[in-house]
Amino acid sequence: MQVFWFIVIALFFTGFFVLEGFDFGVGLLHGVVGKTDSERRLAINTIGPLWDGNEVWLIVAGAGMFAAFPGWYATMFSGFYLALVLLLFALIIRGVSFEYRGKREGVRWRRTWDRLMTLGSLLAPLLIGVALGDLLHGVPIGANQEYTGNFWDLLQPYALFVGLTIVLICVLHGSTFLALKTTGDVRDRAERLARRAAPITALAVLIFSVWTQVTINRGVIPGLIQVAAVLAAIAVAWLIADGREGWAFTMTTIAMATTVLTIFIDLYPRVMVSSTKAAYDLTVQNTASSPYTLKVMTIVAVLLFPVVLLYQGWTYYVFRRRIAPSDLEGQEPVRAPAGAAGAETPGPGAAEAPAGD
Repeated sequence: MQVFWFIVIALFFTGFFVLEGFDFGVGLLHGVVGKTDSERRLAINTIGPLWDGNEVWLIVAGAGMFAAFPGWYATMFSGFYLALVLLLFALIIRGVSFEYRGKREGVRWRRTWDRLMTLGSLLAPLLIGVALGDLLHGVPIGANQEYTGNFWDLLQPYALFVGLTIVLICVLHGSTFLALKTTGDVRDRAERLARRAAPITALAVLIFSVWTQVTINRGVIPGLIQVAAVLAAIAVAWLIADGREGWAFTMTTIAMATTVLTIFIDLYPRVMVSSTKAAYDLTVQNTASSPYTLKVMTIVAVLLFPVVLLYQGWTYYVFRRRIAPSDLEGQEPVRAPAGAAGAETPGPGAAEAPAGD
């Protein structure tokens, strides 16, 4: 049961980055692919019905850690406390920006929320990536499983590079998603970005793979899963140039999934590495809940998880088509009559479905 739940949590984190990764990418790129407000709205509307549901995977991953491995949860969440506060800040301002940017017509108002959306979409994957890198590289942990370092001990070169690599994959993931989901100039710009980002991302994934092998003392030759991540990132440029956006998005999905899984595969049977002493490492055995707790959790997961997958799959099916500029016609904010409460009614924020869906 302990091994099973470690795999489940690894899959939750992987699912979060695969699904929310392209949301982060769109948030980072909406101001680049969109030269006008309508084009930026077009980009944001591609993730409007999806982003909040995708974030649930991170919440479930944290809840799974709390229930299945309370020792891991306690040490990580107390040691990474300030980083987690920054993560919450990033996720909050990102979510609020989706809802609030369309509440007024003012250019300054929308530009402010666009910048906050970009900032939140950058900080969130960077911080989570750094945290995952710290788990594998090691942080100061004492004999009583308590974190003995400070915030600056988390900012190690390897962990920072893991965060940067995750951000680059999000950019590539988001650009291929935009190429798949939009039309016109936004689609063209997204395709150009994907072609340019692919070799840079592939190089970052390669460096990450080699550095990871060195970190865990297994030489410098990446394993098959890391090679798959590099090849998937390289293939994106060719597939986009060939007009195969669907396959390009599949490759970025593979690159993201294999990169995140690499960390958990190399981490097992540990859940947190202690840089103080190997004997102080947190493992799946010394941080797990009781067998009865894990058994009850397994029954609940088996019953409910398929329902969640079916619901989310149905959401993606309903909102599967491309979004064209014509879908946004008639959705501009409408001014309220003079003297009425409020100056205008909301325009379409990112959480609204595109017209016609």
